[in-house]
Amino acid sequence: MRYVPLLTALMLLACNGNNKDKAPVTEDPMLSSSPALKSLTDEIHKSPDMAGLYYERGKELRRLRYDSLAYKDFTKAVSLDSSKGEYYSAVGDLLFENRDINGSLEWIQKAIDKNPEDRKAHLKIAKLFLYTKDYPRAFSEINIVLRKNVYDPEAYYLKAMLYKDAHDTAKAISNLQTAIQVAPDYRDAVIELGLLHSARNDSIAIRYLNNAYIMDTTDVFPIYARGTYFQEHNDYVRAKEEYRRCILSDKRYTDAYFNMGYILLQEDSFAKAWRQFDMAIKTDPTNPAAYYNRGLCSELMDSFANAVTDYRMALRIDTGYDAPQKALKRLIKK
Repeated sequence: MRYVPLLTALMLLACNGNNKDKAPVTEDPMLSSSPALKSLTDEIHKSPDMAGLYYERGKELRRLRYDSLAYKDFTKAVSLDSSKGEYYSAVGDLLFENRDINGSLEWIQKAIDKNPEDRKAHLKIAKLFLYTKDYPRAFSEINIVLRKNVYDPEAYYLKAMLYKDAHDTAKAISNLQTAIQVAPDYRDAVIELGLLHSARNDSIAIRYLNNAYIMDTTDVFPIYARGTYFQEHNDYVRAKEEYRRCILSDKRYTDAYFNMGYILLQEDSFAKAWRQFDMAIKTDPTNPAAYYNRGLCSELMDSFANAVTDYRMALRIDTGYDAPQKALKRLIKK
């Protein structure tokens, strides 16, 4: 990733602050690394006390994944104008993405304190409670939103995710259906309906996944999900067709290569399977399962040295991976 881990970044910022009398602080070149950032940075130079400019630049920095700089801008906005709940919420979102759950909860709660009617803040805090599996508090936050607007699709979607996490598939599906009744173009809800029906072995899953792909053909996940549905039903011909479509649209879709390789391995097409696992490794060199399966193909083709190399690489990436450990013992006996 392009951003500095948040804790490290804050430590560096603190160090810069402690040494401000010893050396001038130079502006980070990333603040002018895109036309949008440069424009906002120029505006900040002209009006350094305008909180909204820091907030807007923070959003752009976050979009570009410069999280430590975004954090600095969001907190600067708060320091200049402590009345805006969205500034606190922005910090909370950023901390949540960086797995600082307690810090995130504190900032989003401050956003709600500033504006108790802020639906986004209530739903964000509900997501935090979903993450910590505190379902009652999550439902409570969602219901606050629904009492204000019974037609809020995001609230129903999040409620569905709570039921899904609690393994109540029927209620999850019901809330997702409500979400798309309110907002037919709510793509995330359509995808989730496809996945949940797929898990139930219900062929209506394909219709939902088709609709999701039509909504945004730049995202090939629904194609991949259709492939996994057919694969789970042992319809390998259609599964491979979907994975090929997926790869044609996105040549770096590791999971499609992997699943194609797995099917070919089941069909005893070891050389073809090896090539698919090889592509999975090229697109994701840290995938231990791809190394193991490429090694298995090599072993089945009596290329034992190559198999050993791949098994060892799989173990180097994941030391607790049981399958390559057993494979190496098997080859040693041979």
